[in-house]
Amino acid sequence: MIILGIDPGTATTGYGLIEEKAGKLMLVDYGVIITEPKMTLEQRLEKLYDELGDIIDEYNPDEIAIEELFFSTNVKTAMSVGHARGVILLATQKAGIPMSEYTPNQVKNGICGYGAADKKQVQKMVTMLLKLTETPQPDDAADALAIAICHSSSRKFNNL
Repeated sequence: MIILGIDPGTATTGYGLIEEKAGKLMLVDYGVIITEPKMTLEQRLEKLYDELGDIIDEYNPDEIAIEELFFSTNVKTAMSVGHARGVILLATQKAGIPMSEYTPNQVKNGICGYGAADKKQVQKMVTMLLKLTETPQPDDAADALAIAICHSSSRKFNNL
């Protein structure tokens, strides 16, 4: 089973692909989709949609997990992430791939066993769980891998 985790953003969207085989997790790929600040919102969203579609076409994930929008004191940032999430949800729906959503606290709890874990703790656990020699960079990609790992664990409980 291949799981695509997505950490949404308009400027930077992280993605991480893991494969679950015989109860073991393996890294498939990770990276970021970056849009330029000079681009209009519409251009940024189009680039996000197109590049995410390319990733889905290349890896054909079985399931997709995305971080839920959490309350932010910066309304402009929240709106921007909301636009990106909408495009991601559309791409997922058009591809016909089952999708699940997780709050940042659910991801931290699922990875570290502690919903208030900091970014460094999450990155360390991602590195350990995937048996990597170094922490995935940038942070958005590491966060996307954490979302995929969280989904891998959560889906087992959801299927009980």
